[in-house]
Amino acid sequence: MASVSLRKVCKSYGTNQVLRDVDLDIANGEFIVMVGPSGCGKSTLLNCIAGLDAVTSGEIRIGDRVVNEVPPKDRDIAMVFQSYALYPNMTVRQNITFGLDMRNIPKAEQEKALAKVAAILQIVPLLDRRPAKLSGGQRQRVAMGRAMVRDPAVFLFDEPLSNLDAKLRVQMRAELKALHQRLKQTVIYVTHDQVEAMTLADRIVVMCGGRIEQVGSPLELYDRPANLFVAGFIGSPAMNFIAGVAQVRDGRAVVVTKDDAVFTLPAVKTEAGQQVTVGVRPEHLSVADEGEFMLDVDIVEPTGDGTHLYGKVGDELVCVYVHRRLALTAGQSVRLDWPLARVHVFDTASGARLLPTA
Repeated sequence: MASVSLRKVCKSYGTNQVLRDVDLDIANGEFIVMVGPSGCGKSTLLNCIAGLDAVTSGEIRIGDRVVNEVPPKDRDIAMVFQSYALYPNMTVRQNITFGLDMRNIPKAEQEKALAKVAAILQIVPLLDRRPAKLSGGQRQRVAMGRAMVRDPAVFLFDEPLSNLDAKLRVQMRAELKALHQRLKQTVIYVTHDQVEAMTLADRIVVMCGGRIEQVGSPLELYDRPANLFVAGFIGSPAMNFIAGVAQVRDGRAVVVTKDDAVFTLPAVKTEAGQQVTVGVRPEHLSVADEGEFMLDVDIVEPTGDGTHLYGKVGDELVCVYVHRRLALTAGQSVRLDWPLARVHVFDTASGARLLPTA
């Protein structure tokens, strides 16, 4: 395994700048997940690390080597693609050992490496089948086996689970997590699914517009998002946002919306008249008899052990996740508790999170 270091990495296609001054340090054995909306640059960055795309400027280092001019086959990396990229005319055994064969590894060593990987991935009974005879999950294991058999310094995964159904994705996430804990290899994993990122990552890299918005542990990004973009991207359902002007009323700091609704602010560094956006996660709001606000319910979504409520507080659209079943219907109203300790405040102009006063 090896560390990976990126310094001022930029990538342009003509006048279209896809990556902008990307700086990132990945430690030996770390599981890094890169997330962001389509077009944010995460797959391009992965391809640059792999050597499939050349950087326009900046430096990529794997271990103690600068690899900008090193071809992909010599970077000591292995990549698992979304499409699996298996050879349909080869058996599982041949697909996994193909790369070793191309490097003239002796057959005895190939068989030893194959046996080890097949046992770890539980695909021994599949070795003589062709890809057409495999399920999606089995094909994904074979693609992983082909990468693992090389024992690379770094694993690169490009949305490897997106072609699987929901149940199989959950299963494969657990298997990937267990595999990393066992092998302790350096992994860089790209996904558009922030739930995947939260469950797999040691650290998450959130990207937008070719830049890194924030890097941190899953809980750090969830509890202390650096800006409005990260706050809205991390978490499902997405965070509720209410925009307004910071004021002091009756001795307390509040945000007043354009419809003159008033929401209490936590103790953060704001100035009177500052345009701010308040954020609160649906799961942190709660239905309470003595709640501060009335929610006029438009949609009720039961999830089994909980309930999603969608509606308005005044003229503000709000989603609430209640951790129990509720016998409510559209058109009813409930009181909501305003959890001041769970409220985030952002400067609307810059998007930056405002820090506590003390």
